[in-house]
Amino acid sequence: MQYEDIIVERTDRWLEVQINRPEKLNSIREKTAAEILHALETVELDRACRAVILKGVEKAFCTGIDTSEFQIRDNEYFDFYRLRKRTRKVNRVFRELPEFTKPIITAVEGFALGGGLELALCGDIIVASETAKFGLPEIKLGLMPGGGGTQTLPRLIGKPLAKELMWTGRRISAAEAREYRLVNHVTPAGKAIDKAREIAEQIAANAPLPVMLTKGVIDHGIDMALADGMTTEGDASFMLYFTRDREEGLKAFREKRTPEFLGE
Repeated sequence: MQYEDIIVERTDRWLEVQINRPEKLNSIREKTAAEILHALETVELDRACRAVILKGVEKAFCTGIDTSEFQIRDNEYFDFYRLRKRTRKVNRVFRELPEFTKPIITAVEGFALGGGLELALCGDIIVASETAKFGLPEIKLGLMPGGGGTQTLPRLIGKPLAKELMWTGRRISAAEAREYRLVNHVTPAGKAIDKAREIAEQIAANAPLPVMLTKGVIDHGIDMALADGMTTEGDASFMLYFTRDREEGLKAFREKRTPEFLGE
């Protein structure tokens, strides 16, 4: 697939996907979403790829949905509803990113606003530069978050603060975002990608199957009763007894060497 809205770079151990629409402050359209989904699909079954880094440009990670995507002609509202439920790629990207089985690390420089912040929240780890700005300003346009923000943000920072940010539409700095536990790390300007790569390297050095299973158990277990979550964890943990990587990890530990994990 020839990409127009994104730039894809593959390293030995992870994939980097850059949203590249600087003239639109990296707002995403149907084509952008389709390309992101395709890029992720290409590495879903690639055992050598252990993580994905999602990044933007210097001025913006992503500023939400391209406003041209909101143009709906008369008598087509229910058609748009059907597309939104089943077909529209912009909606699919918010639903499918959380189900991607490999870690997604988001490197934010500049603005992460509206759907851009929601896109980052669909990943697993956010690294921001000190110049990053976060916000959900939809309320100022007579809208509300529609990319999962009303569900992901409260789970991360709590309901009262999430409501305040959505109801006022105010932007917060990277320092505030770290204080609220919205981001994992804050770096000097231009260095968010370096920290994201450092984390990707650390993840890639470990066994990928436990990474995949812990991601699923954490993400789904947070909505379970504690007892159900403990049972889910126990079942997932037990499955690792049958993997070659477990044998390799234990053998390498006994032999005092670095294990070579293959994801099998």
